[in-house]
Amino acid sequence: MQIVSQLLFLIALGVAIYIFSRRALGIRRNILLGRDVQLNDQPALRWKNLLLLAFGQKKMFRNPLVAVLHFFVYAGFIIINIEILEIIIDGIAGTHRIFAPYMGALYGVLIGCFEILAVLVAGACLIFLIRRNLLKLKRFISKDLDGWPRSDANYILLTEIVLMLLFLTMNTADQVLQSRGAEHYYATGPFWITSHFTPLLSSLSDSALMTVERSAWWLHILGVLAFLNYLPFSKHLHIILAFPNAYYTDLRPKGKMENMPAIQQEVLYAMQPELAANAPASDKVPKFGAKDVQDLTWKNLLDAYACTECGRCSAACPATQTGKALSPRLIMMKTRDRLEEVGKQKNGEADGKSLLRDYITEEELRACTSCAACVEECPVSINPLHIILQMRRHLVMEESSAPAEWNMMFSNIENNMAPWKFSPDDRDAWIH
Repeated sequence: MQIVSQLLFLIALGVAIYIFSRRALGIRRNILLGRDVQLNDQPALRWKNLLLLAFGQKKMFRNPLVAVLHFFVYAGFIIINIEILEIIIDGIAGTHRIFAPYMGALYGVLIGCFEILAVLVAGACLIFLIRRNLLKLKRFISKDLDGWPRSDANYILLTEIVLMLLFLTMNTADQVLQSRGAEHYYATGPFWITSHFTPLLSSLSDSALMTVERSAWWLHILGVLAFLNYLPFSKHLHIILAFPNAYYTDLRPKGKMENMPAIQQEVLYAMQPELAANAPASDKVPKFGAKDVQDLTWKNLLDAYACTECGRCSAACPATQTGKALSPRLIMMKTRDRLEEVGKQKNGEADGKSLLRDYITEEELRACTSCAACVEECPVSINPLHIILQMRRHLVMEESSAPAEWNMMFSNIENNMAPWKFSPDDRDAWIH
């Protein structure tokens, strides 16, 4: 019977790892569809960003209460994985609490800490469920989240609560069996939380207790493996991608717009024609801006997968708050949806769609004020503004599509070297 259990565990573990690996490689392949960009400068500052923004959740602490609750969930996810390691070893080797004999009294302290974390995680998730579904905070009831995105967040929170309760149930039954000297149940001493709940199960027989303990053990680990494979399809992928995203964040001053070398070169040739005669010939026609996801950088696409859908960007966006069509959160969600669709295409076959217009409208792009509030607010260093600017560049430079006011400004800059319709000769007339 024990060999059958070990075999079933190995099959479940192997299938879970295989499916997760395939999905992870698919996401990596999708991200690398983007244009190359070098983001390896200033490594010391990048490591600092990773530690402060991803590990330390620096931006979350602008709202201390929410930050502390989120930290409980985050710390629980990271630290309780140590307990998952023991479960995996036990499942493979057919042992029970394999670390206990080697750690002595420290084992009880460690499990006690895990139990406190489990209670805090379950409590924090319950509060987050209430905030999302009963308090109806504006950024959580936004139409941005209609359908799957709203359900996704609730499924994750409910799953985490169930996993923590299964962990506590498993430990409670284990404690009763230890006190009865049941075979294979190593005496670890009392655990900090579940030892107080043993009276709830003390009326059960040994066989019933073993059924409860083994059922909770199996459901817990199978739930973890299922969660592992749900993660890449969920907004909670940011649990993993927040770390590389923080490291590869754009270190330029927020709002600074990048120039295109090809355009700068053309302007230089216009101003100094003698340089054009010696310019190296090139058959490659430069492409301006971005129409589809392949025209964006790989960092833009990493941003799309790292988005937490928390809505802090849209809550800070003046366009969103004044009723305009733009929502920075939706820009990221639509980019990810389009990237998933492109990633499914075989042999590079075009589907006749593009990110521009089929997913993101011109009206959304025009509404952006380029203030970079969305960039400043994002807790995981996502930059919706960079995507918007690249798509607007495509509209203006590839399609000559711009509002009348913009065209007037462009014309003035070209003719008068200033946005205003005044001749350069008359620019100092105000003095008189």
